[in-house]
Amino acid sequence: MTRRPRPQPPPGLLDWRDQSHWSWTEKPCRYCDRPTHLRDSKRSAAHKVCAEDALAQQAAEAADAYQNGQL
Repeated sequence: MTRRPRPQPPPGLLDWRDQSHWSWTEKPCRYCDRPTHLRDSKRSAAHKVCAEDALAQQAAEAADAYQNGQL
């Protein structure tokens, strides 16, 4: 039996399926302060949705700065 590769998440979403994004210890999310077991790539406590929202906001701010000639 051959294994099919896992489907990739849609563009713009973070892929947190790797177990390195999980911790048995709950800590407050760095964005919303609610408890979470999830960790971002730097091992800071963060909900996936909160991290995606922060990345989208950073991208929008960078695009605005670029369009306004600030970069």
